[in-house]
Amino acid sequence: MSYVNPARFTTRPEIEGTFGVVTSTHWIATAVGMATLEKGGNAFDAAVATAFTLQVVEPHLNGPGGDVPIVLHDVSKGRTEVICGQGPAPAGATIAYYRGLGLDMVPGTGLLAACVPGTFESWMLLLRDYGTLRLADVLGPAIHYAREGHPLLERAEATIRSVEQLFREHWPTSAAVWLPGGRVPEAGSLFANPTLADTYTRILREAEAGGGSREQEIERARKAWSDGFVADAVDRFCRTRKVMDTSGEAHRGVLSGHDMATFRPRVEAPLTYDYGRYTVCKPGPWAQGPVLLQQLALLKGFALDGADVTGPDFIHAVVECAKLAYADRETFYGDPDFVRVPMDVLLSDAYNDARRALVAPTASLEFRPGSVEGYGAAVTVRQATGSRAAVAPSGAGEPTVGRMGTVRGDTVHFDIVDRAGNMVSATPSGGWLQSSPVIPELGFCLGTRAQMFWLQEGHPAALAPSKRPRTTLSPTLALRDGEPYLAWGTPGGDQQDQWALQFFLRHVHAGLNLQEAIDAPAWHSEHFPISFWPRTARPGVLVVEERVPAETRRELAARGHGIEVGPAWSEGRLTAAARDGWRRRAAANPRGMQGYAAGR
Repeated sequence: MSYVNPARFTTRPEIEGTFGVVTSTHWIATAVGMATLEKGGNAFDAAVATAFTLQVVEPHLNGPGGDVPIVLHDVSKGRTEVICGQGPAPAGATIAYYRGLGLDMVPGTGLLAACVPGTFESWMLLLRDYGTLRLADVLGPAIHYAREGHPLLERAEATIRSVEQLFREHWPTSAAVWLPGGRVPEAGSLFANPTLADTYTRILREAEAGGGSREQEIERARKAWSDGFVADAVDRFCRTRKVMDTSGEAHRGVLSGHDMATFRPRVEAPLTYDYGRYTVCKPGPWAQGPVLLQQLALLKGFALDGADVTGPDFIHAVVECAKLAYADRETFYGDPDFVRVPMDVLLSDAYNDARRALVAPTASLEFRPGSVEGYGAAVTVRQATGSRAAVAPSGAGEPTVGRMGTVRGDTVHFDIVDRAGNMVSATPSGGWLQSSPVIPELGFCLGTRAQMFWLQEGHPAALAPSKRPRTTLSPTLALRDGEPYLAWGTPGGDQQDQWALQFFLRHVHAGLNLQEAIDAPAWHSEHFPISFWPRTARPGVLVVEERVPAETRRELAARGHGIEVGPAWSEGRLTAAARDGWRRRAAANPRGMQGYAAGR
């Protein structure tokens, strides 16, 4: 294929229709979501069906024991809302307890890093309060693929192979599921998880046993999960098993059945920022989402309309503003139920005018958070000495598309718009197969989101019982001229709000359509501390796809950026869906060859 402008090249058409669109990080999940719309479900029904299917077909990227933030627009209510499906720290999770174990960080794998699983309760809330279908309609496809099997992804095979020895030597319950017949399953082979299918089948059976309305059915499903056999199995496993983690020692978990029984996801108003015609909506500072809003507040001072989005001036400005916003993320963000986060200041014109003045013609190599009197905490930056793949033991941290294209897994994402104009964007994650040992009665493992807490008293993101960790999960929804317009997001840990920002800027300032904006050459900075174990930084490092023009790379290097060139298609896994009058549009990332959009 030949093309002149790398920003205008597309691998696929932008999907367009009037009935509805679904786009996700796996083609099977996209097909399930579209089928749910076809049988009369709305966007929220389709979201629940898509999410449960993603747990089965992308098990190295998310699972039932994980967490999820959801941003949605409900036409009937006429408003945009956020569902916080980020489970909090267990009641027994205190800094003193972890310090007493000789730890200075929460381990990146194992039971000590488990927060309350937030996904199931969140999908039940969405189905009950926004959906229209019954539980069997949305859970059936996931049960089918778990029991009958699905073609195992190449990246899933690679992930299992990377933790094979860990499973054999320390996590035998995981080996029983992920090493069938004692071997790593081959990519493309039919892989099934019948124990997980049994778990969801039992939940469905208990939910349907009492008859009654769909709401009553959903409540019984919730009870089976949070105050029934699932919670019992989780409690028993955490109390009775000591498992190896990244500390090099075996530990029991602190998560209990009572923690699960008392958790409820909540509906919140989004945090918003007005950027020209657009109002961008994100979860609050219990997630990293506001960092995208602050990047917009900083970039508002640059003339970006018509910019060359693969040129050095554009990339330099975006990267330098990202460094400033992410430094503020590290310094100020935390669960607003526990700490005061000065978002009004961090998104204000005065504050960002002053911060913008720090953007120089050359790359900054410093960690430069702002100062807001009475807020925030000092952050010690650990500098990485090698590639992240070299520092992190198998299974540690959040799986993401790694430096130089090395794949350590990833998260998942989907966006849906239905005929009525309902919109939903969600980024489920956690509970991936390499994070923690499988609970044998359930067929899935717990998440490790607690590794994002600091064991540092006084830090806004310090560990505390019932506190939400500051997650990197970050779906986005934007209004245009006051009307809901665009839902988008990507897996990728700390990179999520770099790649999501690049997509938005290309679409808004360069006029690229959704597919063009996804396909355009991308990059990410590794300048600031990663959010996961071992929390290291690589000051000044800028990883760019090989498709970023050579002259751009040379100029960025001349400005002081530490350029590392990755494979041509290695940055991000974006999906996006739009509502534009009667049109429904969608696009999906070609990187990795598994994300797809569908619609009609």
